[in-house]
Amino acid sequence: MGDERPVYTLDEALSALRFGKYQALVLAYAGLGWVSEAMEIMILSFVGPAVKSKWKLTSSEESLLTTVVFAGMLLGAYSWGIISDNYGRRKSFLGIAMVTSVAGLLSSFSPNYVLLVIFRCFVGVGLGGVPVFLAYFLEFVPVSHRGTWMVALSAFWTAGTIFEASLAWVVMTRLNWRWLLAFSSVPSFALLLFYGLAPESPSGDSKCGSKVLHADKSKDNSLYVDVFIASLAELPGLILSAIIVDKIGRKLSMVLMFVSACIFLLPLVFHQSAVVTTVLLFGVRMCVTGTITVATIYAPEIYPTSARTTGFGVASSLGKVGGMVCPLVAVGLVTSCHLRLAVILFEVVFVLAIASSLLFPFETMGRELKDTVDAIES
Repeated sequence: MGDERPVYTLDEALSALRFGKYQALVLAYAGLGWVSEAMEIMILSFVGPAVKSKWKLTSSEESLLTTVVFAGMLLGAYSWGIISDNYGRRKSFLGIAMVTSVAGLLSSFSPNYVLLVIFRCFVGVGLGGVPVFLAYFLEFVPVSHRGTWMVALSAFWTAGTIFEASLAWVVMTRLNWRWLLAFSSVPSFALLLFYGLAPESPSGDSKCGSKVLHADKSKDNSLYVDVFIASLAELPGLILSAIIVDKIGRKLSMVLMFVSACIFLLPLVFHQSAVVTTVLLFGVRMCVTGTITVATIYAPEIYPTSARTTGFGVASSLGKVGGMVCPLVAVGLVTSCHLRLAVILFEVVFVLAIASSLLFPFETMGRELKDTVDAIES
């Protein structure tokens, strides 16, 4: 009897140890995965117009370069989730990094449009595994400050978008799109390089704008300045979500920021000056970034350890449908000068998102992560 030692649950142990150097290492590795995805997504804003100009593509062919990436992400999110839940987080990291880095580098050597589309689709498959990095870090964070630290992880996405905009500004005005594709694959290769430093998840162990950007502007610095400024809007979005996520809860945070996005977007139904338009779009992106940040915290918290990355992967893959449809529908409306209709379309989507957020059955703020479905139901 005297030899008995106290028994801790995983969350109790993490809370007792608090956030230390070990979690910082996990944050850095998971954050590198987010930087990789952000750069590969952001690059679509620059490569599409340049390739369209070089190979004389139609607008539909240019949009397909974006659509295939999100189609690949839809497939990858589900597939990597299953692999992660059944074989461990680290094994999925290896596959994700290999597919993304190799396909990203091969994209820069594409001799024609068809091969570029194929390689970018494979990049999308690799990027679909990024939710695994979020679930991985989630399982190392103490419950009391989980929301704050998950926002910190999301800051790596913002860093990736800002860095990609800066990189494009330098590379596209001096070299060409092939060099940009090659340089943008470096973070994925870094994931392979530092793979040996990433520990297995403890939970896994227990289981065992309104301006149309034309191709002839690819050498114009103003394009990259505009994208760089827009990317900065994510910073206040991250700060806002960090402030409220652990105070008012996940659901109310998402609703509040979706409503704010609707308010910022609504004046754009009518023509506004360039300055007002930029300010309003800055506000929209800030709120949407904050909402996505909270949603990526909330989603993996709902699922048990045994199905966390699979469930989050399915949810993430459904989100990629929007990424596939947007270039074909919303961008099509903008390029055909139906700006008001495009704004109304986004307002309708925001309203549906608000209704969906209100219908979520659980609030996860302050709740411990569960290992089984039965534990969640109880």
